Amino acid sequence: MTAPLADRIRPQTLDEVVGQRHILGPDKVLRRIVESGSIPNLIFYGPSGVGKTTVARIIAQTAGKRLFKLNGTTASTADIREVVAECDTFGGMNGVLLYLDEIQYLNKKQQQSLLEFIENGQITLIASTTENPYFYIYNAILSRSTVFEFKPVSAEEIAPAVRRAFGAMERELGYSVAVSDEVVERIALSCGGDVRKAVNAVELCALAARADGNGNYAVALEDAEQVSQRSANKYDRAGDEHYDLVSALQKSVRGSDENAALHYLARLLEAGDLLSPCRRLLVMASEDVGLAYPMAAVIVKSCVDSALQLGLPEARIPLAEAVVLMCTAPKSNSANLAIDAALADVRAGRGGPPPRCLQNKHYDGAEVEKKGQFYRYPHDYPGHWVEQQYLPDSLRDRVYYTFGDNKTEQMAKSYREGVQRKKEG
Repeated sequence: MTAPLADRIRPQTLDEVVGQRHILGPDKVLRRIVESGSIPNLIFYGPSGVGKTTVARIIAQTAGKRLFKLNGTTASTADIREVVAECDTFGGMNGVLLYLDEIQYLNKKQQQSLLEFIENGQITLIASTTENPYFYIYNAILSRSTVFEFKPVSAEEIAPAVRRAFGAMERELGYSVAVSDEVVERIALSCGGDVRKAVNAVELCALAARADGNGNYAVALEDAEQVSQRSANKYDRAGDEHYDLVSALQKSVRGSDENAALHYLARLLEAGDLLSPCRRLLVMASEDVGLAYPMAAVIVKSCVDSALQLGLPEARIPLAEAVVLMCTAPKSNSANLAIDAALADVRAGRGGPPPRCLQNKHYDGAEVEKKGQFYRYPHDYPGHWVEQQYLPDSLRDRVYYTFGDNKTEQMAKSYREGVQRKKEG
């Protein structure tokens, strides 16, 4: 038993694959493509352990073409050239099917070396990746392939696979192993939608099963918990899981759902990532709460400073305070929209010199017909406001900021309008 259990009992047909009913169920697109017998270039995208490699192998076995397998983590340019060379041999006369696992690890030049042969149909590519293919795969290959997304498998779908895996272990070990529903549920829930992880946990549990005085073996719940601990928290600081969790945290705060926001914060902290939520919380205070409650920026900064000084696990407390504060605070993105609008004008080349009254002028040249800067100091006027032009001439009527409909910004709007009315009167 050298290979992991997940490899030893890998499904051999599409019906045996756990999950992915949205693409492999009866009359679903991918299943119909496979059953047609005419296999296009395919890219399978999704997290580890959800069936990408298994489905690719099943398709390759039934394709009727000469099969080559490469892994992006170990494949060299020479390996790719060897596959390409087979296209012109007798064995490759019906075409070559290349199964390329972890394609994201191939560089652009390596991926380009396949392009001509994918284009003319001599090579059919089935590739799998755990990273977003639109970021990591060469665009020319993407345009010639169909991308299917594989999703994490639900605990309900994994539970039967866990029971089958225990049955396989019993056959290999040669004796029965008692497994409670609680053990099956624990493994199914804790694997984070990763079937391979669940099956490998089954193998460890079966090997560690204890015998009672009568020689009967059973898996203890505490052993299942120990084997599967923290495995549900799938996380990669440089991968999609990281960005998905950080994005979910901010969108939950923006949506005023403190329970969801605390959940995603907990997942980040449990993975040992303190810096990412700290940085994102500082952004949220200005981007999402903004001028509806300006003090949020000050309070969140204080909470973040405390968290960074405390470190984990105590850092969770001030960060939770910041999350709940922002979730329950009024929201405004008016400042964010205003600066984006101003930046759009600047990047488009709209502008010009500031009005003369705002320039740092201490003298007038001979070319200036009307001498003087003519700047009016607002503090010298009632209400500390006076009408004068501030924007460049080409943008003098441009409006970037619109007062939000929250209490704080409406109070500021009323103050502004009141001062202006007094001047007009």
